[in-house]
Amino acid sequence: MKKIMECVPNFSEGRNKEVMEAILAPLRNKENVVLLDYSHDEDHNRMVVTLVGEPQPLKEAVLEAVRVAVSKIDLTKHQGQHPRMGAVDVIPFIPIKDVTKEEAIELSNEVGRIIGEEIGVPVFLYEDSATSAERKNLAKIRKGEFEGMEEKIKLPEWKPDYGKAERHPTAGTVAVGARMPLVAYNVNLDHPDVEVATAIAKRVRFIGGGL
Repeated sequence: MKKIMECVPNFSEGRNKEVMEAILAPLRNKENVVLLDYSHDEDHNRMVVTLVGEPQPLKEAVLEAVRVAVSKIDLTKHQGQHPRMGAVDVIPFIPIKDVTKEEAIELSNEVGRIIGEEIGVPVFLYEDSATSAERKNLAKIRKGEFEGMEEKIKLPEWKPDYGKAERHPTAGTVAVGARMPLVAYNVNLDHPDVEVATAIAKRVRFIGGGL
């Protein structure tokens, strides 16, 4: 592969193995695309996928997976610890080798347009692709989650960048964007109270006023 871009789509399914495998199928054995890793857990009810590839084959593989997820995930029946607003919750593109951030932004717009206009799921551009300062931060876009988005998306300031200003009835909305690499990690706490974990996270996470 000459140009290498990474994509880390997050899907709101971490329990149904049949659905997860169906989503992963378009990402396997693709020319110039490599599925590096995927992880899921039942508590979050979420699957995170990491793949790299040349921009256009990567785009095509991701869109295939999105179509599967939209057809198989119903957020009206979804519950989990992780905040979510869409069957495909977020799709970040990250420049890795011989590609620029600007190319990642362009690709995010291409993918966002197809998801919004052809697949029918409203799209918010975020991070480096954001069209306003309020949309750079994923947590701000996602606030209210799937349930709250039914009314939020009708507000003028939350009109989607692509697609109709109407939440998809089962697949919700999706954030698509470009960003630089980041490091994320999970910590398992031997404690039954979720509020303890929340308090620790607020002290650590920058968005919560932490480190």
